[in-house]
This record gives sequence, C-alpha cells and structure tokens, in this order.
Amino acid sequence: MDQGTGASSQGQAKRRWLFASIAFNALLFLLACGLALYAFMLNVDLGDVKRRLSKEIETRQQTERYLIETRNQLVENLREIEQLKMQLAYKETDAKTAAVAAKPALPVVVGFRSSLLGKGLVAVIENTSERYLTVVLAVRNPTLSTARRFKLELEPKSTTEFGHLEGWQFTSGDELELFNDEFGTLKVTVP
Repeated sequence: MDQGTGASSQGQAKRRWLFASIAFNALLFLLACGLALYAFMLNVDLGDVKRRLSKEIETRQQTERYLIETRNQLVENLREIEQLKMQLAYKETDAKTAAVAAKPALPVVVGFRSSLLGKGLVAVIENTSERYLTVVLAVRNPTLSTARRFKLELEPKSTTEFGHLEGWQFTSGDELELFNDEFGTLKVTVP
C-alpha cells in the first residue's frame, strides 16, 4: 500500500497543482480582461476629453474672432463719431458765423482824443441811431494782459466819453469791443 498511497498522494498533489494552475490562469485571464476593460474605458474617456477640448478650442477661437471683429467695429464707429463731431462743430461755427453776419452793424462810431488831464487817451463813443442803446464795453491791453468790462447806456444821437475817470486809461494798442445782442460786435484797436 505504500506504493498505492504514494502514487495516489502524488496524483492528488498533481491534481491540486493542476487546479491551482487553472485557478491561477483563470484569475490572470480575469485580471487581463479587467485591465483590457479598464484600458477601453480610459480610451473612451480620453476620446471624450479630446472632443470636449476640441470644442472648447473651437469656441475660444470663435470668441477671439468675434472680439477682434467687435474691436474693429468699435474703432470704425469711434472714427465715424469723431468725424460727425467735427462736422457738427464745423456746422455750429457756420451757424454762429451766419448768425453774426445776419446781425446789422452796431450804429456806433468810436474815436479817440488825448485826455485833458494828461493821462492817456479818452474814447469818444457816438450813438448814431435814434434809439437808446445798452452796450458792453470790453477793453484789453495785450501788452500788460489786463482786461475789463463796463456797461454803458448810450442816448440817441449823443456822444459819450470814456477814459481813466470812468475806469480805463487807453493807450496805443489797446483793443476795444462793443457788444449789443441786437447788433454785430464792433471791434476797434486804439491807434
């Protein structure tokens, strides 16, 4: 029996090794299948990520193109606005010039004489119209960079004198302007 038991125990050991080998191979096969499935799922996920990334890149490129087009349109619109502003300013200047040109000349004559007290010149302002005139007298000395404004009431067909006693000592080169809303501006430079 020794030989029979030895042979049967060897046969059982071989069978155990065979079952263990089959079980191990089956386990390796299942592990290989699991890895293959995992690799397939990673490949699918990688493909999905690539598609999303491609869509995001395309969307970003479209957005950049849209921004460039929008910037170009903005620059064009700003240029057009500046041109319209310049045209409007030009038309406003034309309208002011036309309004000033449409006003009649101020019916006033300005002359100058030496002051009786010996201080500079005196302006002799003559209203040649048949009506009372209220005028603003603006005087400026360009050499000293001084300027003042005075309000004058001019009677019809009369002469008014204006000099250092009234608030301004005229000297040669002074600029004198007379304003009235109904008439054009009268500008005179002292001789």
